[in-house]
Amino acid sequence: MSTQASTTGPLGQPRGIAFAIVITIVTLGIYSLYWVFKTQEEVKEHSGIGVGGVLGLVIYIVVSPITWFLIPSDVGKMFKADGRPAPFTGWTGLWLLLPIIGMFVWFIKIQGALNGYIQSKQTERDDATGAALATQS
Repeated sequence: MSTQASTTGPLGQPRGIAFAIVITIVTLGIYSLYWVFKTQEEVKEHSGIGVGGVLGLVIYIVVSPITWFLIPSDVGKMFKADGRPAPFTGWTGLWLLLPIIGMFVWFIKIQGALNGYIQSKQTERDDATGAALATQS
């Protein structure tokens, strides 16, 4: 059995940063539960890295500060597994120690990196599909 991470699984969905912030505020934080679940589930499905959605959500509900470090660490590991430089490490969680503004910086860094990763992977897959179709013609 291989323990090597692979980044060939299904890609997650890009999420609008401003939309997610506004919805989190409007729902008094309930959207953050969904975001944590989906983010950790998508990273796990795509790369095999991380705890996955259910365990990630339980960790977030029971001991939120662990999630502050866990999500950026897993996302960074996913980047490395794909041969890309990690945009951050688990230490990015320290941003959340800065009242109010830290939440925004943390979220924008993580979701921005995920959106960029997803878009670049979609472009790579589209290019590979187009090249395969061109060689068949």
